[in-house]
Amino acid sequence: MDAPAPSPLTRIEAVMAAIRGRIAARALLPGARLPSVRAQAKVMGVSVSTVVEAYERLAAEGVIRSRPGAGFYVAGPPAPLALAQIGPRLDREIDPLWISRQSLEAGGEVLKPGCGWLPADWMFEAGLRRGLRALARAPAPELADYATPRGHAGLRGVLARRMVGLGVEVAPEQIVLTDSGTQAIDLVCRFLLEPGDTVLVDDPCYFNFHALLKAHRARVVGVPHTPTGPDLDAFAAALEAHAPRLYITNSAIHNPTGATLSPAVAHRLLQLAERAALVIVEDDIFADFETVPAPRLAAFDGLSRVIQIGSFSKTLSAAARCGYIAARADWVESLTDLKIATGFGSGRLDAALAHAALTDGGYRRHMEGVRQRLAGAREATAGRLRALGVTPWLEPKAGMFLWCRLPEGIDAAALARAALVEGVVLAPGNAFSRAGTAGGFMRFNVAQSLEPRIFDVLARALDGLAARVPPA
Repeated sequence: MDAPAPSPLTRIEAVMAAIRGRIAARALLPGARLPSVRAQAKVMGVSVSTVVEAYERLAAEGVIRSRPGAGFYVAGPPAPLALAQIGPRLDREIDPLWISRQSLEAGGEVLKPGCGWLPADWMFEAGLRRGLRALARAPAPELADYATPRGHAGLRGVLARRMVGLGVEVAPEQIVLTDSGTQAIDLVCRFLLEPGDTVLVDDPCYFNFHALLKAHRARVVGVPHTPTGPDLDAFAAALEAHAPRLYITNSAIHNPTGATLSPAVAHRLLQLAERAALVIVEDDIFADFETVPAPRLAAFDGLSRVIQIGSFSKTLSAAARCGYIAARADWVESLTDLKIATGFGSGRLDAALAHAALTDGGYRRHMEGVRQRLAGAREATAGRLRALGVTPWLEPKAGMFLWCRLPEGIDAAALARAALVEGVVLAPGNAFSRAGTAGGFMRFNVAQSLEPRIFDVLARALDGLAARVPPA
């Protein structure tokens, strides 16, 4: 028997929740005056008496205080930042923070076709072990001292040569190492954003972009994504309507769709960005999965308006944390200062290990093998999914993801809920969609979808949900 659905909030409780949410998000700071009862009633479409009762209850709890004749004010010190309280409340199955925690905390018996990384035995284990042995013999400063401000010079040189090979003209001095790709985006957001600034993202996009931008209290606007890049008409309309400061995207292999940016879309996108004074952050984390290099915005732009970031957690190791930022020279100085102010330095040992692995003679051969394995896994997973009525949105040219449409009437969050009971973690579509328009989609990681039990669980869950779908 299904558990009963939670009771909806009363109108009074809804007003209280709205005020608590604004306080948690620091939109209302201590001492700030709350909207008048009439203004709040109008905004929420409730009666004045409902707002009066809500305010009185909040005052009784000590959340706000009344000043006779002057209104209600926020009490106490600033609330600690609670990301889960910012923005609309989401079902746990589509909350990006919950999905990340569920995947990271899952034990070895839990299957994770919804996670975003390769299985450990697909990684460059032999090269990492050789690198660790070499580091064990390194001089004491290599093991104990802080890194230089921009990070390991050898690794920055390797990164510059790799980027030049993709058409991105960059010098090692234009690269700053970070502790991860996420920290790279975080530093860029600290550098360029103020609370309340608007940021464009693809819809769908990597769900942790949503969570990170929430932490920066940015206003996020989604732009529909197509098989060749963002919908340019929608992109132009968003620029006109919202005057965004940043656009964050993948352009090599898009997460979650697997789409590839076309040259024509890239050129038009950069023209729109130039006119709108928009900065683009290009996440190139999946570069080594490509069989044929896709266009890079940073290559067409020359790192003038585009900042490229990346890391090695998908191909080398998620345990050794190392990422990077490549940007125009005059921005690199400020980004380096900001890196020192917020973290002092990046991981010297992790960078040295990444350098050793990337320059190991076996890495290129290893990645050739990974690309072949992924091609086989994409074909096998797509076939098993189609047999269940789950169809890929497109056939990706490379990478680990399949973005799939579920059978008519099946809700992805409900499917994720049913699968989790049987020890399978899925990634439902609306976790990736700012607009909440992907409720009928699911992202599958093909490298994590080779266990037959996953498809047995999916079949049972789909059958159970289909039985509840009313006939057309």
